[in-house]
Amino acid sequence: MAQATAPGAGAVSKSEMVYRELRSRIVSGQYVAGYRLVLDQLGRELGVSPVPVREAVRRLEAEGLVTFTRNVGAEVAGIDTEDYADTMEVLAYLEGAATSIGAPHLGAEELERASALNEQMRALRDTAFSPVRFTELNEQFHQVLCGACPNTRMLELLHREWQRMSFIRRSSFVIMPDRSRASVAEHDEILRLIRAGAPLDQVERASREHKLRTLNEYLAARAAQTAPA
Repeated sequence: MAQATAPGAGAVSKSEMVYRELRSRIVSGQYVAGYRLVLDQLGRELGVSPVPVREAVRRLEAEGLVTFTRNVGAEVAGIDTEDYADTMEVLAYLEGAATSIGAPHLGAEELERASALNEQMRALRDTAFSPVRFTELNEQFHQVLCGACPNTRMLELLHREWQRMSFIRRSSFVIMPDRSRASVAEHDEILRLIRAGAPLDQVERASREHKLRTLNEYLAARAAQTAPA
């Protein structure tokens, strides 16, 4: 890896670099739950002293991505499945409502933007699949559709839950990559309903069930991972 900072750059920029790199490795699944973060080793690898590594790890701990145990050190935290499930359920209903309420307010530009994002997801799925990039595009897709909702209070709640999800979730598509293909097809259906001027309850239901299917498949995948051999 290239040196962390240019000559003269301060410790803050080094800490930020280390933070971004470690966070990327965690959310991508490169560092799995229980992986030990050895400060000296990471410092040598990233070309910095242990100080910015320690600062970055503390930030990750505050986000719930890392746990610190005395006499053990820093480890990558596991996903809190119950918290994930609760937040996904909330998002399913909020996104369903916001998408249906916002549907009549979506213009051609927003629909084209959402369609382009979905095509990027489809292309990604059929080439070198990246769960993290797929998740980023998926989030942007739903933010475009929900963003047309005129209910500002609902959007405030949605942004709060999206932020919460960003802290508790790595990419769920890491452990269920096949779900990505169905997800793109379900996006197609949501866009078709909106363009066709379908009843808003159909749009709401399609959006809600899309999110709940992701949740259910994730829970099934986690159960299969933890089942006794």
